[in-house]
Amino acid sequence: MSYKKLNIWKLSRSIVIDIHKMTLELPKFELYEVGSQIRRSSKSVKSNIVEGYGRKKYVADHIRFMVYALSSNDETIDHLETLFETNSLKDEQLYNDLHLRLQKLGIKINNFLKSLEKSKK
Repeated sequence: MSYKKLNIWKLSRSIVIDIHKMTLELPKFELYEVGSQIRRSSKSVKSNIVEGYGRKKYVADHIRFMVYALSSNDETIDHLETLFETNSLKDEQLYNDLHLRLQKLGIKINNFLKSLEKSKK
């Protein structure tokens, strides 16, 4: 099986793409500030899922990278909220959609993490 078959990777990939597109519509000053941060944190979620999967043979490493993915997901939510609260992101429907998907991704990563932790015991 490949990491590309993981639901958490598929969801994180779609979020990365949509966040990237969203940041291109931000005001210019924000493109290099929070826009850059949210792009990097969302990509970090996906990358940590991939790296953790690559270390799946070593359960402790796999768990560590899933914790990193979960933390980056929380960071992405925080950046999204900041963009919306400061009126840099004005599209409320887009904000709500991304926010909901990030929350769902966090739940899915957390559940995946719990299953890894159980398998370690």
